[in-house]
Amino acid sequence: MHVIPRSAFGQTVLLIGVLLLINQVVSYLSVTYYFIRPSYEQINSLLATQVKGVLATDMLSADTATLTDYRDQTGIEIVDNRAAMRQGLQLSTYYGFMSSQVSNQLQQPARVRISDSPGQEQPYRVWIALDRVPDRWIAIPISGLSEANISPLTMYLMVIGILSVAGGWLFVRRLNRPLQALQKAALQVGKGEFPPPLREQGSSEMIEVTRAFNRMNQGIRQLEADRALMTAGISHDLRTPLTRIRLATEMLPDDQDWLCEGIINDIEDMNAIIDQFIEYARQDKDESREDTHLNALIQELSQARLVEETHNISLALGELPMLSLRRIAIKRVLDNLIENAFRYGSDTIEITTRHDVAHQRVVCAIRDFGPGLPEQELDSVFQPFAQGDKARGTTGSGLGLAITRRIIEAHDGGIALRNHSAKGLVAEFWLPVRS
Repeated sequence: MHVIPRSAFGQTVLLIGVLLLINQVVSYLSVTYYFIRPSYEQINSLLATQVKGVLATDMLSADTATLTDYRDQTGIEIVDNRAAMRQGLQLSTYYGFMSSQVSNQLQQPARVRISDSPGQEQPYRVWIALDRVPDRWIAIPISGLSEANISPLTMYLMVIGILSVAGGWLFVRRLNRPLQALQKAALQVGKGEFPPPLREQGSSEMIEVTRAFNRMNQGIRQLEADRALMTAGISHDLRTPLTRIRLATEMLPDDQDWLCEGIINDIEDMNAIIDQFIEYARQDKDESREDTHLNALIQELSQARLVEETHNISLALGELPMLSLRRIAIKRVLDNLIENAFRYGSDTIEITTRHDVAHQRVVCAIRDFGPGLPEQELDSVFQPFAQGDKARGTTGSGLGLAITRRIIEAHDGGIALRNHSAKGLVAEFWLPVRS
């Protein structure tokens, strides 16, 4: 798990969010220390002065008539615990920082609580109790305290922060949308597909990059078309003299049947190589996908191989979901891998399938019991015109595995070769399971 996102979109949004958070914290602290705190310090100083006046006149020990007269003149009321409870002390809120400041100014411990008052002109009442006279409360009405409420400030800063982050997110999303489209199109080109030209949008730099990509895409498409046309033309031109050679071979005398059979076998090998060239250039792009059960294709190809008495296929097929595949292309993959296993491995092979739920994919493995391949050649044999160990008598054009990998990657899958721990070579490919 990465705390810092890797994408430019995520990093930009994170940067904007962090900068806004720092700005909000600084603004909050500035308002608190330079506006709200001085206001509260003035209020605390006023409260301490009022309490000092009460102490100077010794009102805490005065009789009821004197306290009533003092309340009428100053608005400050001195009551016991029971009367304070009746007047709303139980609904008051204790403020530690105000208690600390008032205590420092009075030079004795004091408790400060604030509660609403039923009076409309004096909405707040401050209750102060001194530890030396715990059964007495000094109720001081005070106005303007609501103006120092920090809740609106907090909400204001939160709304500004949310709007700023949302605006930054929309800006970055608009900036990254052309990049996402470019990424998807590049992946399509990497699979041998050619998407339509991308719409030129975004900043001027992004428009130039998109324009260059569209030109590159058009150039690669034209190059692929020219290559396919050239390959088809060469293949067609080669078949004509091969046909003439075969006809001439049929006219040889009967005592030269051994020569005729050798020439015909060579012609068939050359025709097979030409077919591989055509398949490699065509890439099966015109075939549409359809829901297919991979196990059914494997069983169908296995039945077709039973005509060879020396060939034996052992099947261990697991329960698989349906896959969206190009049916003919996947059959070509399976047939190629099975043919390679018989030709270069052993007369007995093993095919297994399983559903990899953790990675949401289907895995198929074809194992032979032959000599295997050197480790350094396990990946290079997938390159066009590359062939495996020459000591095993490898024949052909070297395009079979290249075609196989191209088909598998066009299905967003993967393929690899590995030597079995006991004996033989394992050709394993996997295809994603779409929801």
